[in-house]
Amino acid sequence: MASYQISCINLSHTNGRHEHITHVGGPALNRRLTVAEIVTFIKNKTDEFYVLDARGNMAWVGVVEANPPHIRTYADRVWTDNLLSLTTCQLR
Repeated sequence: MASYQISCINLSHTNGRHEHITHVGGPALNRRLTVAEIVTFIKNKTDEFYVLDARGNMAWVGVVEANPPHIRTYADRVWTDNLLSLTTCQLR
């Protein structure tokens, strides 16, 4: 199983109050991936994803079973919001 760092995100641009992550990117990823793709990779156990904070601490990305499923980080068995602190991915 390959491990990939996620270092940027893109949020939905809805007029509502609740934006959500639509795409993620990282240094070893060749393109931005959709959240649905990340969910599939994690569920199929073909790839795993993580984020690093400013101090270099790692938090793994997991799937939150909701409708639709979404991604969130967890560290020390606690769900965290590390993804929302990442920079915006440049559109390619």
